[in-house]
Amino acid sequence: LHHRVKNTLATVQAIMGSTARSSETIEDFKNALIGRIGSLAKTHLLLAEEGSTTTFADILHSELDAFDDGSGKRIRLSGPDVDVPSRLAVSLGMAMHELTTNAAKYGALSVFGGKVDVTWTVVIEATRRSLNIDWVESGGPPVAAPTRQGFGARLLEFVLPGQIQAKATIDYRPDGVHVHCAVPMPAETKV
Repeated sequence: LHHRVKNTLATVQAIMGSTARSSETIEDFKNALIGRIGSLAKTHLLLAEEGSTTTFADILHSELDAFDDGSGKRIRLSGPDVDVPSRLAVSLGMAMHELTTNAAKYGALSVFGGKVDVTWTVVIEATRRSLNIDWVESGGPPVAAPTRQGFGARLLEFVLPGQIQAKATIDYRPDGVHVHCAVPMPAETKV
């Protein structure tokens, strides 16, 4: 418990510092920090309910369900059941939160008719497993690459590789943002 609390506090400190650097006003800082700490709390709640793992689908649902209109077209999630251990869940939860927030502010979820498709697979190569995630936005406003790198892009391109050895690419396509992320997973254990 002590180790987990220490790690969580270190994560909160990192979030605060990065949020402060990327915020232009106190109000921006406050709103972004509340959202990010809320995302962290949701992921920890999932882990508390499930034990030391949660599923990737549960992480996605905790972030995206608020934007689902029930039509089955606005938010589409497709992939196998994948258990995500706590050391990966917090980082993935933060990444999905940032993608959701950016989609709601600037992308597909900011307009009526916009869509987010998230697909994932588990790839097994020799002795390694990886969770491959594709986040694809469509139907939103035209996309242009940002003029400055925000918290979400830094999280995907620098923090995830450093914390969980994930590799992420962000493609700012005119018809919608596409993010691909490959996350090394622990080997499956036989029961």
